Amino acid sequence: MISESERIISEVSPLAEPFLDACGMEMVDVEFLSEHGRWILRVYIDKEGGVNVEDCARVSRELGHLIEAEDVIDYAYVLEVSSPGLNRRLRKERDFVRSIGKMVKLTMSRPINNRRNFTGRLTDVKRGTICVAIDDNRLVELPLGEIRKARLEFEFNR
Repeated sequence: MISESERIISEVSPLAEPFLDACGMEMVDVEFLSEHGRWILRVYIDKEGGVNVEDCARVSRELGHLIEAEDVIDYAYVLEVSSPGLNRRLRKERDFVRSIGKMVKLTMSRPINNRRNFTGRLTDVKRGTICVAIDDNRLVELPLGEIRKARLEFEFNR
């Protein structure tokens, strides 16, 4: 059985993706959660060269209409549309491919080499596996399907 948040995300995503594709944008992530007693639907978007405030406002307005027309959420919520930021979440294989050479922080669904958490430089993506240089440039291969959470790590001195 899926949670209410998972249900809403699974219904919003197929509405948002084709709309954003038509606008030349990409849906990076969707979250539906309760914060300070109110429900928030967050949609993270991106495009070549980055998104601006006008992009976010337009997507918020038009996606809001789509969600209302499909009656996905039948109670009060706030729709927030923004860029994924510097520490963007990585979900799809193409996210990892675009991030080769960058620092990443990963949490695995099961221990690999007796660890679940890895931070290092993403060096390669191939056949469902990523390769990360960790601890003194030691390479570790991690299966994409077993990554529970992945984010870019901002580097101040690079």
